[in-house]
Amino acid sequence: MTHAMLKGSNVPLEAGTVRAVLRWAAEQEVPDVDASALLLGPDGRVRSDEDFVFYNQPRHPSGKVWRLGKKRLAEGLTDTVQADLAGVESEVGRILLVASADGVAFERVRELCILLYDAGAAGDEPLAYFDIRPETGRETALICGELYRRGEGWKFRALGEGYSNGLKGLATDFGISVDESEAEEGPEAVGEPSAPETSRPLPPEEPAGVPAQAGLPAYGYPQAAADVAPSSAVPTAPVQPVHGHPAPQPAYGYPQPAVGGASGYGYPPAAAAQGPDAEFRLPPQGPQFMGR
Repeated sequence: MTHAMLKGSNVPLEAGTVRAVLRWAAEQEVPDVDASALLLGPDGRVRSDEDFVFYNQPRHPSGKVWRLGKKRLAEGLTDTVQADLAGVESEVGRILLVASADGVAFERVRELCILLYDAGAAGDEPLAYFDIRPETGRETALICGELYRRGEGWKFRALGEGYSNGLKGLATDFGISVDESEAEEGPEAVGEPSAPETSRPLPPEEPAGVPAQAGLPAYGYPQAAADVAPSSAVPTAPVQPVHGHPAPQPAYGYPQPAVGGASGYGYPPAAAAQGPDAEFRLPPQGPQFMGR
């Protein structure tokens, strides 16, 4: 016997597994309708996002509530949710049976109804039938009915309660976390940390043993003879003193002028192994040294 349900009425269920079939008229330009289910804990909210069974998550982790998918029948289009009531976890007190139209108002969906079947029984006669009439027609999601515990058994209540902000608004009301940024933004917006400033690689160090520029002293220190061209390649014309003063000395670490092969700043010449220069003469003495 089929129970014709009115809004707010209920009926006891003796079936261990029930099949809730959402059906609507198959007409041109009718929006697509999806069936889903929310498993609610003692506080009337989901325990986690896994308690939401819908098109992107068609089976509950417990394996006791799942979607069977859509069909085209002579009576219209259907989408179905099935529940093994005997095996549903004891913490779950209610299972909401929901219809959503993906942002399109239900005023465009004709002959919407929900039919409840005993999945373990033979025959096509439903246990209950509820003809759903949206209150305003602007709803985009509807709670068609609910399966709920009563003592040791289960009952079905016809509801037909609507939401104008779609499945997202309905699910949020019952504790589902909806993150809109995941589909719209990149990995960084989802929390992927960027590398800190201190993690940038340092420039490569100069390998050991690499000499300074060829022919130049290393920051004011004498250079090895192998790094300098022989004195025969250096002009030997002496630098003349200015107003009786010795020639200026090189600036701390920069190449010095060639003066007969002699090195400035008190260091030995690079080519000292060739012997003293025969043309070398001391500069003239200043008046402070004369006559003493």
